[in-house]
Amino acid sequence: MALFGTDGIRGLANRDLTAELALDVSVAAAHILVESSSNKDHRPTAIVGQDSRASAEFLEAAVVAGLTSAGINVYRVGVLPTPAIAHLVAESKADLGVMISASHNPMPDNGIKLFARGGGKLDDAIEARIEARMGEDWERPTGKNVGRAINDDSATERYLKHLLSSVETSLKGLKVVVDCANGASSFVAPEAYRRAGAEVVAIFNQPDGWNINDDCGSTHLHRLRSAVLKEGADVGIAHDGDADRCLAIDAAGNEIDGDHILTLLARGFKARGKLKGNTVVGTVMSNLGFMHAMKDAGIDVVTTPVGDRYVLENMIANDYSLGGEQSGHVIMRDLANTGDGILTALQLLQEVVRTGKTLQELAATMVRFPQVLINVKDVKKDKLADSAAITAAIKSAEARLADSGRVLLRASGTEPLVRVMVEAASDSLAQEVARELADIVKSELG
Repeated sequence: MALFGTDGIRGLANRDLTAELALDVSVAAAHILVESSSNKDHRPTAIVGQDSRASAEFLEAAVVAGLTSAGINVYRVGVLPTPAIAHLVAESKADLGVMISASHNPMPDNGIKLFARGGGKLDDAIEARIEARMGEDWERPTGKNVGRAINDDSATERYLKHLLSSVETSLKGLKVVVDCANGASSFVAPEAYRRAGAEVVAIFNQPDGWNINDDCGSTHLHRLRSAVLKEGADVGIAHDGDADRCLAIDAAGNEIDGDHILTLLARGFKARGKLKGNTVVGTVMSNLGFMHAMKDAGIDVVTTPVGDRYVLENMIANDYSLGGEQSGHVIMRDLANTGDGILTALQLLQEVVRTGKTLQELAATMVRFPQVLINVKDVKKDKLADSAAITAAIKSAEARLADSGRVLLRASGTEPLVRVMVEAASDSLAQEVARELADIVKSELG
């Protein structure tokens, strides 16, 4: 599939992702939506939101134009996190959700994420159908059959109510610094933590259209670390541009990644009888230290390909309650049907209060193995599985690392490169093995 990636459509705004493309995608999605409706007399509805990028303004206008021209009523909710759109779709029983965002990407990029009825992400087959229908001839509705665009001013408060409904333990006594990445969480994240009882210091919460993810947020944790230490805070929370991720910093300045968060949430869920199947779902990129920590806690782990959509698919198929990625995407199915960074942070902070332990103490139950990732560019990635030399090198590396390390080679889904990931007991060994494998990949596939 050329257009849709693992998380919707993404590219350089007004170059790769144009207003014309956004309109065409919206019209195609509307056609499929109308055709799949069991009630032909029902006028379909859509929820449309955006992050704080300047380019989101013209792209949102194009999406709204495409949907309404195809007869869909659109509720515009403005700047809100991606998981807010998923929640609002489910809550209002809307037929479609559209989020204009490029998540953690730099400001010049943008993207389109689509949500199906119920708030789940579209599966690959539906995305393929949308792509195939773009640009087709169609009979345009007229008169009262065109859709309407309605500004929904209640959406933010409804989303906050949803977030706070997950809070069973007050956060009173916790001092929290939150880095909003000058993105979609700039208002709702600090407000949610304050209403939950925490003392909140918000940073990078003044979006101006250009400063989203600019040396801040979950991909630039050094600014949050400095603020936590300066403020003497208990916890630092970092979100990405559309707030579907959550990473953290403890009071000592240590980074708490998605695997750490999954570890302590899994242990907490199990202690409270909320870990369905005694299982947590991770991905092939989950750190080996996470696997060991779960084994020590008597918790099973199931792994999926990289991508929170695959984590969710597995959770739904097997009725699991908790899963996520090292990047900070965490899904708690009893609370939401997609990864939600603010919801994750609220659960993380409650775990600190419930246990009476510091975040540093809780995170210490997982010892992260050094991990090295090398992207081998400009190679014939489709030949990866056919190379006997690479297969032999992988087996040799695995034998060398034994139970104290791990090797993973995978082709990128969107670029002509192969990702070489090695975990080992020491950083030097991981670096050495990763470099050796990367050289073989380049030699064999370059």
